[in-house]
Amino acid sequence: MENIYHFEGEEEIYSPALIYYEDIIKENINKALGISSSAERLWPHVKTFKSSPLIKMLLSQGINRFKCATIAEAEICAECNVPHILVSYPLVGPNIERFIKLSKAYTASRFWAIGDNIEQLIRLGEAGSREALKIPFLVDVNSGMDRTGVSFEQLKNFCIEAAKINGLELRGLHCYDGHLRMENREERGKLVKEEEEKILNISEELEALGIELPVFIMGGSPTFPLHALNDKVFLSPGTLFLQDYGYQSNFNDLDFIPAAAILCRVISRPREDIFTIDLGHKAISTDQGTAGIIVGLREAKPIRHSEEHWVFQFDRERCPPIGSILYVLPTHICPTNALYPGAHVVSKGALGGYWNIDARDRKITI
Repeated sequence: MENIYHFEGEEEIYSPALIYYEDIIKENINKALGISSSAERLWPHVKTFKSSPLIKMLLSQGINRFKCATIAEAEICAECNVPHILVSYPLVGPNIERFIKLSKAYTASRFWAIGDNIEQLIRLGEAGSREALKIPFLVDVNSGMDRTGVSFEQLKNFCIEAAKINGLELRGLHCYDGHLRMENREERGKLVKEEEEKILNISEELEALGIELPVFIMGGSPTFPLHALNDKVFLSPGTLFLQDYGYQSNFNDLDFIPAAAILCRVISRPREDIFTIDLGHKAISTDQGTAGIIVGLREAKPIRHSEEHWVFQFDRERCPPIGSILYVLPTHICPTNALYPGAHVVSKGALGGYWNIDARDRKITI
């Protein structure tokens, strides 16, 4: 793997540090626009990067719809004047009132909700009605991931009941198919097509009853190019703008380049065939098992990972000396990103600034 991640001035950066590569991010954005054929079809998820500068970069390319997992992410989108903001996470407890406050505070943005429980949707509708709000919402569909959502079998009747709720405006369906992670594109494509057919058939049945559902938001990064073949749906990639080693290694058909890396250093050589870097659990996510890959040292074998240390075994003649600057591509960039207050930004091979990870915290002001 070619090391394209070194940059002028890297020796001045303390480690471990999150680095963004602006030129690669722009290239990934252009690839996503090419696949979708239109910026109007994109409804990307901001949970991966949680950063205002990147949101603004996407806005500048004509993307005006964004999806969030937290109220904080939604607030950051509103601060960036995003026209349409979907909180794609069930609103329960105090988050219902936070959503209402957000809607009233940022009137230039339209805030959308999802739901899969009638009781909670009634509570959301009541909260909206008290403030004279009509909240657009999508029914969350469980297409097989079994994390949230209404099953296909119950979807029609659920939509009929949800459409009656005061204070809410049923606008469509939200379907995240994160379980479709087959490496084989044809296998993934077959299941995506079956999923879309079920969604569209049910929507036609509802339309015959007078319930129109004009909005279908479907998929995530692995299924994004496959849903793109259906011009009736909005597309919802997230990770691909930064990309990570996990998606790059598992999905050969996703031609996106990792645009985020962790700068780290060799801090010890306890044996001739062992080196230790300053990249422990507190600085890179390990939720996918292997935390990442060292660029240029792919053969190095990880043997111990603790809070502040990561130990590798390698050929003694090729072990990097103490003080060496290395770059690790995280297997899962989304939770790794949230471990840092911000990212150093590299542009044209040199350090070009610093972007705050604005929505790293669960609360901004609301």
